[in-house]
Amino acid sequence: RLVCKKIEIMTIYTNRLSDLITNSFGVDYMEQQLSEAATTISEEPLVTRFATRRKSVFAETYDPENDPDDDEGATAIFPKTDEQRSRLVESVKNILLFRSLDKEQMNQVLDAMFEKIVRPDDYIIRQGDDGDNFYVIESGKYRAFVGENLIHTYDNSGSFGELALLYNMPRAATIQAATDGQLWAMDRQTFRRILLKSAFRKRKMYESLLDNVPMLKALQNYERMNLADALVPKSYGKGERIIKQGDAADGMYFIEDGAVSIRIQQDGGEIEISVLGKGQYFGELALVTHRPRAASAYAADNIKVAFLDVDAFERLLGPCMDIMKRNIDDYETQLIKIFGSKNNISDIR
Repeated sequence: RLVCKKIEIMTIYTNRLSDLITNSFGVDYMEQQLSEAATTISEEPLVTRFATRRKSVFAETYDPENDPDDDEGATAIFPKTDEQRSRLVESVKNILLFRSLDKEQMNQVLDAMFEKIVRPDDYIIRQGDDGDNFYVIESGKYRAFVGENLIHTYDNSGSFGELALLYNMPRAATIQAATDGQLWAMDRQTFRRILLKSAFRKRKMYESLLDNVPMLKALQNYERMNLADALVPKSYGKGERIIKQGDAADGMYFIEDGAVSIRIQQDGGEIEISVLGKGQYFGELALVTHRPRAASAYAADNIKVAFLDVDAFERLLGPCMDIMKRNIDDYETQLIKIFGSKNNISDIR
């Protein structure tokens, strides 16, 4: 059980590492790094690899499952003016790492971050050093180097420094300021406690939900775990519209709790064609058919859903379209309900 738990924790680290490298530097860079790592591992003798393993004060394993919730003083708090907090909120709003945090966790993140002013040519992190902080850019330009090679330039937005913290590894690149700038930083302990614990809890919460979704039965366990990591929690009040017929598709939804009413426009009004409950899903038809939304969805009561955006859908499920085809009966049943005839299905697939 201990080995399985450690593997699961490392899977969370690895998923985040892959997403973050791709988001920051692009797919080609990620594939290059993985290829070089695989070559090094295959060529280096096993005994040598383990005999020369790097020893560091940063190398201890963080176990989010056994980290108590009531750690007094575990999270640093740096007071901020209203103006500083407003600037920080604007800086972090599009950071990939923060998208699955709830309101309380997001406030912890904002409290824990501190401001850092930099000047041209300042080194923020150096390749090979141990990781101490994670950085979010408020302003300024920053160059990322691997060795002597410039691999990326950040221009007044983005974040860096998370890979070493997530993966217990030395800094993978050097970051140097090209202009004056302002950064927001978070220390390693707080970063891991808030973000990794949040990711671990979210995965546990969504595992059972995804296990009960018929469409996903063909997925392997690791594929469902990747999917769980990509889901974003959302809530809607009774009567609130979730998706609108005719709109472009931005993602699909899995129902955590509550009921959803599916309706179509007919004779100047809306007709309810289906009511979906916990464990069911909706919104995927437009993603599969590449058509506008075929129906509207409303919260029948106060509901919680897990949202998978279109980019994650294509990345995680798009390459596995045969999974959709294996469960095509599910689609045909829903399409018949919406369009009234099986004859129309071939036209919208």
